[in-house]
Amino acid sequence: MDYNEKIHAISRTREKRVYKNKSKDMSVNKKRDVMEAVIEKIFLLSAFIAVISVAAITIFVFYKGLQPFLPVREASGYSFWSFVSGLEWKPSGNIDNAKFGVLYMIFGSIFASAGAIVIGVPIGVFTAVFIAELAPKKVAKIVQPAVELLAGIPSVLYGVFGLGVIVPKIMRISPQSQGQSLLAVMIVLSIMILPTVITISEAAIRTVPKHYREGSLALGASKITTIFKVTLPAAKSGILAGVVLGIGRAIGETMAVMLVAGNPESGIPTSIWDPVRPLTTNIALEMGYATGLHQDMLFATGVILFLFIIILNLALSKITSKAGE
Repeated sequence: MDYNEKIHAISRTREKRVYKNKSKDMSVNKKRDVMEAVIEKIFLLSAFIAVISVAAITIFVFYKGLQPFLPVREASGYSFWSFVSGLEWKPSGNIDNAKFGVLYMIFGSIFASAGAIVIGVPIGVFTAVFIAELAPKKVAKIVQPAVELLAGIPSVLYGVFGLGVIVPKIMRISPQSQGQSLLAVMIVLSIMILPTVITISEAAIRTVPKHYREGSLALGASKITTIFKVTLPAAKSGILAGVVLGIGRAIGETMAVMLVAGNPESGIPTSIWDPVRPLTTNIALEMGYATGLHQDMLFATGVILFLFIIILNLALSKITSKAGE
């Protein structure tokens, strides 16, 4: 083989190697593109399932809940105004004798949630401040797991605690009370919302830039003054988001509330010693055996509850959007 033939042979060998490498790279890139396309489809499917789930629940609840007020069914024509303004809930097989009023339940839910916020939010925010700003690391390592454990306790155990501890205490304080009362609901719910308020408030406080605190301290402000005048105002949006989520938890809670509320068939609570029947407990108490109009009215109660949650979500969206500005 002469010199030129050797050169050509070497060139052909190099070309074959380059071609093989290119083919291999193309094969790898093709596999990667296919894998990425599959993963993207999985993500899309997950998002689709989430949206469909929300839509299906919303449509079903509103469809069932609005049935009693439509003039197209045999046992229809129940007044929506009577439903939302009524002060008695006395189901009956005869529509003429049945009373489905949820106004006192709406007030009960609002009073219970408001009381839980009044009691729980200050405790939650102060605990978050302590963990994020004041607690030594060893103490924080004890408090944080305790808060996480509080979040993991089943709601029915909160109710059992309320029934076994809080209700008897209330009966001793106010003998005319049955113990199962608005106050008992407020206390139980305030304990239940603590993990939500503490966790979100702590995260919001930790996001406050360090130079805010340093600037305040450099001007001669004390650590406590800095917390109240600088840190908390700077973390206000995040703390409010935690409060809104806490309200949502309080309004939507069922099992624990059912055990300590008393669940009367009528009457707006006029004091913290009165029994109360929130919207959620009304649904849970009767849905298992309700049929016909009675069942549809329970779904209508769910519509009212759903509207509360929508309003809270809108409020949360507004708060978070302001925080991002």
